[in-house]
Amino acid sequence: MAADDLILTIAGQAISGWTDIRITRGIERCPSDFDIGLTELYPGELDKVIVAPGTPCTVQLGTDLVLTGYVDRFIPSFEAGQHSIHVMGRSKCSDLLDCSAQWPGGQISGASALGIAQQLANAYGITVQSSVSGLPIIPQFNLMLGESAFEVIERISRYSAVLAYDMPDGSLQLAQVGSVNAASGFTEGQNVQRASIEYAVDQRYSIYQAFLQAVDVFQDLGNTGNLAATSKDPNVPRYRNLYIITEGSSGDPYGFAVKRASWECARRAGHSLMVRVTVDSWRDSAGALWAPNTLAPVQLPSLKLAADNFLIGEVTYMRSNDQGTTAELVLMPPDAFKPEPIILQPMFGDVPVVAS
Repeated sequence: MAADDLILTIAGQAISGWTDIRITRGIERCPSDFDIGLTELYPGELDKVIVAPGTPCTVQLGTDLVLTGYVDRFIPSFEAGQHSIHVMGRSKCSDLLDCSAQWPGGQISGASALGIAQQLANAYGITVQSSVSGLPIIPQFNLMLGESAFEVIERISRYSAVLAYDMPDGSLQLAQVGSVNAASGFTEGQNVQRASIEYAVDQRYSIYQAFLQAVDVFQDLGNTGNLAATSKDPNVPRYRNLYIITEGSSGDPYGFAVKRASWECARRAGHSLMVRVTVDSWRDSAGALWAPNTLAPVQLPSLKLAADNFLIGEVTYMRSNDQGTTAELVLMPPDAFKPEPIILQPMFGDVPVVAS
């Protein structure tokens, strides 16, 4: 099997020869999804291809599994002298976004983000794993009727300072930012066909000031009012101030405000340097598929950029008759992807306890 063959397996039927391919994975998008098309070369060639929406499927690139999920849409079409099919689908984790969160009694307490995510995902036949040990115990809180399972998982993941994104086998992964290095990177004149960098300052500020917004107004007392923390960005050329209102916490409100101001500064700085590259292969020099949450060097001298540790935030595997086989990637400094600090229950004992 060639390394760049896409195989869609559905109901025991393995279908290859796809002429138009797009598969996208990312750490700030869940679920992964695919959009593929096939045009018959000879009359009747596609007559035996049966793709029913809702049917489980897997997508491989060569021998590598890249997505496990379900077909969402099947679109057959014809025109003069041509018959084609179009298939769209998403990872199993799509059910976590589409469907409501279920929990006995609606009240969650005494479990880590991993334990809670596992129980929420179990209702939809999805497994969850974490590459991070010692996740904090989540304080008691109630589900909001009608919110999706992923809304809850995303919230508790932020509280635990981990990312939540799907894996090729259809499972959900909880992980920290940037824990894996690619075997190679993206180098002008070698594997990069196109590249652009978006340098931005309109969403950055020279100073970030975090103020406490407490339930108990007496929490605002003090020599400096309710100003709790300040973070400065020395790379913003003019004075620009941003006030941040943070939730009050009975645990360590000032410590949380420091985290919130620092995160706001770091994330905005990270997003101000967005690199988009198109490369001539789906794989790095070791033959591994480019994957989200992977660190890789970027060398683009024409754009005056040389960096050793940019993080792949999103990767799209593509093929078309016009462009051939390519991968489009979005990369930023790792700080751009760090989860936003959050307090689940402001002012009501929201103190993380590390699991033993």
